[in-house]
Amino acid sequence: MYRTIRSTAYEPDPLNGPWQEESHVLRLGEDLHTELSRMHAEAGGDRARPDRLPVRQLNFLLQALAPGVIATGRHAGTDGSLPWLYARETVPPDVLAPLIGTWAARLSQHQDDDGPDLEERLLAAEADPTVPMRLPAWQTERIDLTETVTSAGGTAEPAPRLYGLLPEWVAFRLAARPFRTNGATLHFRVESSGGGARLVSWPPQRYERNKRTWYYSACLNITVQTVPFAPRFRLHVSSQVRRWATELEVRPHALGGATVLLDAPLPWPGGPDRGHRLAVNTLGYDRRLKELVWRRRSPALLLPELDIVRHYPEPEELFAHPERWINGCGDVAAGIVYHPALGPHKVGGGLMPRERAELDAWVEEGLSPVLRRVPDLTRVTRSNTPSLLPRSGPRAAPGVREARLALMRGAALARALKGRALDVEILWQSPEIRTALLAELPKLIGAAPAEKVGHDADATWRVRREGVDIRVSARPAGPLVDALPVSRDRSRPKSVRFAEAVEERSALLAERMTPPRDEVGVVIAEIASKDRFAAHPDSDPKHGLRLAWARQGWLSQFLNVSDDPAGDLEHRARWIWLDAFRQLGAISPPAHRVGAGIPGDLQYAALWLVRHTRKGPTRRPVRRLVAVRVRPDAGPGVIEGWDSERAEWVPYPKLLLLLSRTTGPTVEIEREIRTLLFQLRDRPTLLMADAGNLRQCWPKLRNGSLVRDTVGFEADPGQRLAAYGNDLRMVLVRDANGREEVPEWYAHDHRGKVGFAEGVWGTMDDESRVFASTAATPHTAARPKGLMKLVPTAEGRSAPAKTAWNPGQLEITVLGCLSEKALADTGREGEAPDRPAEWATLTHQLRYHDDYPPLARPLPLHLARLAGQYVLPVADRTENGRRTEGTESGPSTR
Repeated sequence: MYRTIRSTAYEPDPLNGPWQEESHVLRLGEDLHTELSRMHAEAGGDRARPDRLPVRQLNFLLQALAPGVIATGRHAGTDGSLPWLYARETVPPDVLAPLIGTWAARLSQHQDDDGPDLEERLLAAEADPTVPMRLPAWQTERIDLTETVTSAGGTAEPAPRLYGLLPEWVAFRLAARPFRTNGATLHFRVESSGGGARLVSWPPQRYERNKRTWYYSACLNITVQTVPFAPRFRLHVSSQVRRWATELEVRPHALGGATVLLDAPLPWPGGPDRGHRLAVNTLGYDRRLKELVWRRRSPALLLPELDIVRHYPEPEELFAHPERWINGCGDVAAGIVYHPALGPHKVGGGLMPRERAELDAWVEEGLSPVLRRVPDLTRVTRSNTPSLLPRSGPRAAPGVREARLALMRGAALARALKGRALDVEILWQSPEIRTALLAELPKLIGAAPAEKVGHDADATWRVRREGVDIRVSARPAGPLVDALPVSRDRSRPKSVRFAEAVEERSALLAERMTPPRDEVGVVIAEIASKDRFAAHPDSDPKHGLRLAWARQGWLSQFLNVSDDPAGDLEHRARWIWLDAFRQLGAISPPAHRVGAGIPGDLQYAALWLVRHTRKGPTRRPVRRLVAVRVRPDAGPGVIEGWDSERAEWVPYPKLLLLLSRTTGPTVEIEREIRTLLFQLRDRPTLLMADAGNLRQCWPKLRNGSLVRDTVGFEADPGQRLAAYGNDLRMVLVRDANGREEVPEWYAHDHRGKVGFAEGVWGTMDDESRVFASTAATPHTAARPKGLMKLVPTAEGRSAPAKTAWNPGQLEITVLGCLSEKALADTGREGEAPDRPAEWATLTHQLRYHDDYPPLARPLPLHLARLAGQYVLPVADRTENGRRTEGTESGPSTR
C-alpha cells in the first residue's frame, strides 16, 4: 500500500528568494489606442464598448511572429496605459509596424486611397520624430515572477498579471531543454492558451496500424492556481496525449470549430525564441459564406499578407489533405487537433503513472531552483471506504452479494414510494431492450419475474415484492421520439422556436399518453444518439421530451439506440433502472466508518448551481440553485429537495418535476442560500458545495475570500459559521474544473515504484483544512502502470493504442467546523473540538456506494447536480425580441 502521493504542482522556493527577470514592456499608448479605436468605430465596431479594441487576434499574431514576445497583458484593448507586450528582446519597428498595420487594415476593412496606411505612417514616424502617430517606446522592467499578496484568510495569491505571464515564461524555460526517454528525444514547442500555456512535442510521434499512420504528441498544460489557506501559490503542470486528425470523417458543414496549430518560420530575422512557438488558429464552417474559413482571431488569416513568399494552407486545402500538412509543405506545417467528432483515432488518450512521473521529473529539474515541488501528501486515515458489502470472502459468494443488494434496493424503493404503486412506460425501438429491461427489474429488487397482464396488443407487466408494486407498460416509441420540429426561421430567437417545438411535442404526448395514476411515474425511452442530430442540434428530442413528460408528472430516463442491439443488454438495462431508482429518491449513502467524532443524527445538505446561457439546452439563459438534503438515519434514507417558492423540503422526485417549471433567467442565489441555511438548524448538518460551480454567484467562495470557520455573503465582511447553526459544518470540494485547478498526481514509494492509490491525503499539520481525495481505478480502466506510450518499448509496440485512465483528485476544504476557536467564540470551551481530517474522510467516503463505481463528488452533491438536468426553462412564445437571449459570462478561474 502506498503511503504518499505526489502532485504535479510547484511553488516559489523560499530558499531561492524572489524569481526576478528583466523584461521589455510595451504599452499601446494613448495616441495609438485612440487611432485604432477610431478605425474600429468607423468600421462599425462594438457600439456598447467603443473603447474596447478586439486585440486578441493581434495578440495571437504577435506571439506567433514577433521574435522575443513572451506574453500579452490583460485589458490592453481597453486601457492604452496598461502593459500590452512582455518580451525578452525589443521587437524592431520594421517588424512591429507591419503586424499592427496588417491587423488594423483587416479590422477596419478599408483603406484610405488618398493617404498612407497605418503601417506606412508608423514607419515614417520612426524616421521623422515630427510625424505624429509614433509607435510607443519599449520600457525595461524587472518583474518578480513570484510576486504574492496574502489574503485576510491566509491564502497566497499571485499578482494578477502572473496568471498569464508566468505560464508563458515557464513554458519557454522548459522548451529550451529536450526531454529524453527510452533512448529517444522529444522537443517541445509553446502553444498559448486562454488560461495559461501548453507545451506540445513537435514534430509529432507516429504510430503505424492497419496500414495507416496515426499522429500524436506529448502535451503539458501549465497554469497558475491558488489553494485555500496555502502560504504560497501553485504552478500546476498536467500531462496528456495530444492527438492529430489526419483523415476527417466529417463533412465540412458539420465542422463547428477545430483548433489548428501552425508551424511556420518567421518572415523576418528571428530573435531568441525563433522556432519555439506554434500559432493557434481555429478552422470552421461559415454558414453565411457556405465554405470553410479561418475564424476571425486566427493568425493564419493575416500570414499570407505578411509573407508573400511562402505557401500557407487554405482552409479547404487543409481540410482535404490534413496528413500532407502535418508532415509539412516546404517549411510550413499545420496540425488539426483531434476531436472525436472528426472520426475514430487509433491512438488512445492519456498517460500512465510511470510516464507521467518521468515528465514530472523533467519539469522539476527545469524549474529548479526558482520553483520547487510542493510537499508530498500522506495518508490521514486507513478508513478509505464506508460500510460496503464485501466483494471477496464467504459473504461475497456468487449470488450472495447481489441478493443482499437486491433486498437493500427493494427496501429503499418501498421507502421512496410510501405504499404508492409506480407506473412505468417503456418506449422502445429495439425489442431486445424491452426484453432486457423487463428481465432486469425484478432481479434488481429481489422480486419474482414480471407477470404479464392483458393481451399482447395492450400488455402490462407487474413486478411486486413487499412494499413495492410496479406496473410496466411497453410499446413501440413511434413518432414520440422523432426529431423535434424546430423551425429554421432565423428571424426569430432560437429559444422561441424551441418553445414552439416543445408545445407541439407536448400536444402529441397528451394524445397518446395519460398522466401516471399516482403522484409520479417513470418513462424509459429509447432515442437516437445526439450524433444523429449534429447538423441540427436543436432537433434532438431529449430535452423537449423531458419537459413534455414532466408536465404530465412523468420522470424520464433515456437510452440511445445501439448499433449492436444485442450487445451488453444486461449492463445497459441495469444502469437504466438504477438511475430511475435515483430519480425516485430510492438511494442513500452507506453507513460511514469515520468514528465517534461524527454526530449520530447528522444530516447532509448539498448545493448546486445550474447555469445555462443562450447556448444551453433550451437556448434560454437561467441560473437556478438546487439544494438536496439527505437524512441517512431515517431507515434506508430520506432524499429531499428544497422548494424555493414554498420554502419547504419536498421529496426528491417532486423536486425534479418542480425544477422543470423553471422560467426566470436569474435568481438571488445568496439570499436563497441564507434562507435555506436557517431551515437546517434543527440538527447537526454537513453542508457541501462545489466551489468551482458556485463561486460565480457566491463570490465569497473564491480562495482569496475564504476565512476559516466563517461564511460571507455579498458585501458583508463575513460571519461565524455558528451564526447559521451551532452544529453546522461546511465543506468545499473542487476538481480540475476544466482549468487544471486541482493538480494531477501519482502514488510513489521510496523504492521508486509508481502507481495509483485510493484514500484521503494531507500534510502532517494537524490544523490543515485542505485534503485530497483519490478513488480506486475501475477494473474496466485497468492498464499496466508502467505503460509507455510516447516512446513505446520493444515489448509494447501497441502501447499507443491503449487508453490510459487516471483517477482525478478531488480537493476537500473543511471551511467550517467546531474548532477550538469556533467553540471558544460561542462559549463552548468545554467541548471536544472537531478534527478536520475526520470531516474530510466523511466527505471522501460519501463518494462510495455499493451500486456505483466511486463517484466524482459526494453522493448528496451528485444528487443535486443530476437534479439540474430538469432545469429546462422555455421562452414565452410571444417573445420576438432578443432581450431574453442575453448571455452570462463564464465562471471565474480563480
